[in-house]
Order: sequence, then C-alpha cells, then structure tokens
Amino acid sequence: MADSRGFLKFSRESPVRRSVEIRVQDWRELYEPMAEEKFKTQGSRCMDCGVPFCQSATGCPVGNLIPEWNDLVHCGRWEDALKALHATNNFPEFTGRLCPAPCESSCVLGLIKQPVTIRSIEQEIIDRGFASDWIVPVRPLSQTGKRVAVVGSGPAGLAAAQQLVRVGHSVTVFEKADRVGGLLRYGIPDFKLEKWILNRRIDQMQKEGVTFQVNTDVGRAISAVTLKKEFDAVCLAGGAMVARDLQIPGRELDGVHLAMEYLTQQNRLNHGDNIGSDVLITAKDKRVVILGGGDTGSDCVGTAHRQGAKEVYQYELLPEPPRDRDFSTPWPQWPMKLRTSHAHEEGCNREWSVSTTRLGSTNGALSTLHASRVEFKSDENGRQQIVIVPGSEVEIGVDLVLLAMGFIHPERSGLLCDLDVAIDTRGNVSVDEQYMTSVSGVFAAGDMKRGASLIVWAIAEGRKAASHIDAFLREGYACS
Repeated sequence: MADSRGFLKFSRESPVRRSVEIRVQDWRELYEPMAEEKFKTQGSRCMDCGVPFCQSATGCPVGNLIPEWNDLVHCGRWEDALKALHATNNFPEFTGRLCPAPCESSCVLGLIKQPVTIRSIEQEIIDRGFASDWIVPVRPLSQTGKRVAVVGSGPAGLAAAQQLVRVGHSVTVFEKADRVGGLLRYGIPDFKLEKWILNRRIDQMQKEGVTFQVNTDVGRAISAVTLKKEFDAVCLAGGAMVARDLQIPGRELDGVHLAMEYLTQQNRLNHGDNIGSDVLITAKDKRVVILGGGDTGSDCVGTAHRQGAKEVYQYELLPEPPRDRDFSTPWPQWPMKLRTSHAHEEGCNREWSVSTTRLGSTNGALSTLHASRVEFKSDENGRQQIVIVPGSEVEIGVDLVLLAMGFIHPERSGLLCDLDVAIDTRGNVSVDEQYMTSVSGVFAAGDMKRGASLIVWAIAEGRKAASHIDAFLREGYACS
C-alpha cells in the first residue's frame, strides 16, 4: 500500500447529497461532485488487511479487486484503476450508484472505524473513465459463428450479452419493453440513475456488435420453438417480475397500485412519453401510503416527494431493525440494522410492525386505510407467527396506496411455460452447476434464477452464465 497508515490518519468522507429543498424540485442525481484529492485520500484509507473480505463472496459477488484499485486511486493512476475495475465488473456505473455496498459492511477497517468509501470510489473511477474517453468498444479478434439469444435486458442480460459478444459470438438481446434496460430503465428513478448513463453503455455494446430487439415479448411474439431453432444457445435473464400483492378488502379501488406501475410511469414521463390523464398515477397534493420498507418503497417515497405529495407514510410489516449491527448478522455478513435512505431525509412517516387490514372508500374513491399493530411470536414448533395486537387498530386518510412488498418469482406464462423448463421450490427457474436449465442449451441467470436480489448479483450471474454458455458452444459442455 502506498500509505500504510492512511486509515489511522484520515476519516471517512463521502460525496454529500444536494440539499433536500433543491433536489426534490428535479429528477437529477442526488450527489454533489467531490474533489479528486479527496478521493485519493479516501483510497489511502484502504488498509493492508491481509485477507480483504470486501472482495469475498460475502462482500462482493463479482469479486471486485477493491484493495488494488483503491491503491491505484490513491496514487493517481486512474486509468489503471479503471482496468482493474472492469476486469471483474461490466457496469461499475450501475453498481456504484445502486448497489447497497455489502463490500463496505465486510471492510476490515469497519471493525474499528468507519469503513472505506468503496462504492463512491468505484463510481468516481468509472465516471472519470467515461469523461476521459478511456472506455471504448471491445471487439473480438475473430467470430465463432455461434448465435446466442439473451432474453431480458436488465443487468444480468446485459452482462451476459457483453461477455459473449466479446469472445466472438453473435448476440441478440430481446426486450419486451420499448427501450433497453429492464428495471434499470423503468424501475429505478432518475434521481438514482439518470438514463443517459445507461444509454452510453448501451451505445458501447451496440458498437461491440450486440443487437437489441425491443417490443418483443419472447414466448408470445416469438415462440420457444423458433428461438431454439434460430439460436445455438439461449440465456434467460428476464428477472423476477411477479410482484407480491395484498389481497384485502378494497384492493380493487382506484388509487391502489403496484409500486412498479407507479415508478415505470414516472420514468416514461421523464423520457418524454405521453401518459393519458385517465391512467396517470400521481402523488401530487395527495396523502400517500407506501406498503413495504425496502428499496422499492424508498424509491416510491422519493418519487412522491418530487411529484408534490401532501403527506407520505411508509408502513412495514416487520419490526423496526436495531440501530446497530444485530448479533444475528455478525461481521462480515450484511448487517441487519436500521437504514435511512435519501428519500427518508426528504420527509416520511415511517412505521414498523403494521399490518394493513382493509381499505375504505368515500363515494367510490379510496379514502381510508385501516391497519393494526402486530407482534411476531413463536408457535409450539418454534415457527414465527404474526399476531395482531388487540386494540391497536388505526385508521388514516389516504388518497394513494402503493404496494412495494417485493417480488416473488418470474412470470411463468409465455416463455417459461413454452420452454417447459423446471421450476425450483421457490418458484424460480431451476439450473444445474453450469447455469443450464432442464432444457439443453437453455441457461438462466440473475433474478429469474435466484429470485429478486441485488444488482451486483445480477451482473455476477450474467458473467458466470456467459462463461458456461461460451464453453457449451465451443466444446459441447459447460465449464466447471
């Protein structure tokens, strides 16, 4: 390490967020720029810890060479840092903005002090790389003559496609939406990922030879038979898009929507699309309740503020997490603890241990939400049961309810049914150790295979699936 005592001399410093008053007026990203010298100083805090848990499977699913590029940043060798970063991660500009950074939770320095600002340094490396024109299309030296279909253009599909085209295969990515990007395009708000950042990477991939075919719902517009006939291998990367719903009285009322319907509409508006007033979902001047305390719920909170909501509530069924790392998730695991997002800073009434029981209406319009406090108690077999606290019923006025309770499994109708691939006990596509499904030549990666998860896992799985597909095409068997 260039400065073996940096972690003793310097404190953690991250880019600061734009003020709440300013940022809720637009859809731009949250953070102010930070000076280069400060990033160099932060890189010097990476200690010579011997065993860098930050790049272990617990800390970083893609295996980022974190100590290496931290040191290179400290030394001002930005282009070399970019090469080290790209060696394991196709899209650091996405993970640097969207990943919750389990690497930082696994940082050895985090045992005694604040961990290294790994994610911020990662984002600065890649943004500097694009700004300096160091990132150019990578073309293969030769073509294999093999054709691969990738179904889904989210992070898993994009990673698989880029890896495969770079080793000489002909790759077509099918996307059922009208633009490429999957949830990166329509599920992530612009204040977390402005879409020009996605577009510049798509442009690079097109110049590398990837073909994108949008408005194509494979399994309906194109049959599985046609897909298998026209391509030598198929990678299923469509995600786990079936949302967890809430079947309670009043669910059918106008003003109750799945979170992804809401977020997708706003992203389309930001793209300049016309959304008819009869189907427009807006929080303007409304009392909004978001059911679900995860990242999607937080995205809804931030979106509601920017649309001009009157009041915003976020209800979570589970108990409030502890303020500090819980004993059940010891270092270097991802800690169970309370997290406050940028959206919560903007204003939000957060409640835990709340179960919504029914929704009421006035003159046919959504007007009230009825809920009760709950406790988690063990039954005679030790299983946790949700128990309603007697006399804890509450009622609040509401104009818009957004269901952000997570995703449960991939959509099974259409392609998966057509292909007749095996499904595992969790409802996801079942694969072997080589990421191949029960159908020869058909592979799966990302959320479609593992269930709803982190973007860094999607990229890691897309890369691994590509490796196995490449081996299958070249030698007739998948690599170990």
